[in-house]
Amino acid sequence: EIPYGDSSLPGLFVRAEGVSGRAPCMVHYNGLDSTKEMIYGSGIAHELARRGISSLIVDHPGSGEALRLRGLTGRHDSEHWSAACVDWLEQRDDVDRARIGVMAWSLGGYYAPRAAAFEKRFSLCVAWGANYNWGELQKRRLAREGDRPVPHYWDHVQWVFGKQTLEEFLEFAPNMSLVGVTDQITVPFLITHGVNDRQIPREYAIAQYETAVNSPKRELKWFTEREGGVEHVSADNLPAATGFIADWIADTI
Repeated sequence: EIPYGDSSLPGLFVRAEGVSGRAPCMVHYNGLDSTKEMIYGSGIAHELARRGISSLIVDHPGSGEALRLRGLTGRHDSEHWSAACVDWLEQRDDVDRARIGVMAWSLGGYYAPRAAAFEKRFSLCVAWGANYNWGELQKRRLAREGDRPVPHYWDHVQWVFGKQTLEEFLEFAPNMSLVGVTDQITVPFLITHGVNDRQIPREYAIAQYETAVNSPKRELKWFTEREGGVEHVSADNLPAATGFIADWIADTI
């Protein structure tokens, strides 16, 4: 339980293996409709643990238990809840304060870079699926797919972000953008994207990479048919993504 205002954020802490003393740690957030248990089930925390890196997997506002059991609706400024997560980790005697990174998948491809840009205690960032301008994408979806991108989609996003009407949500959605944000990332930054991602266009991955001009080490990894992982957040072949991401984090951190 991570103290957060008058409430708390539920999380799963997975300890690094084979490390005595303080270990680096990655904070991992959800997407639009995933939960910390789904991230745990992906195996990424186990891959990191074997490489001597701990993980804190968090149900942030708008996701998982935070939304369903605490009533904490989503917000665009992910640095707000990130500060609470870093505060909590800094109090642990098994975490290296100088080596705390942030990562997230799907819509978290917006949340993690935003957090890294404004919460300067993070030492690196991974966007598991680029999400450069999610607010703009909502307008595209409404124009292209109307009221059924998937069943109940617009009801769902209103619930996640605590909006009462579609109009209220669409007024809020432009806040969910990394335009003018990614150039404020000053830590190593990895972006992964499947070449057949049908939810987030490839142009957003390119824009996210090209605008992160102040990152000292930035990389855009395309998952292709050769290795698999071509769909959204490499859902068709998760081990291809978890192995690559864990190796990159270990080499970088």
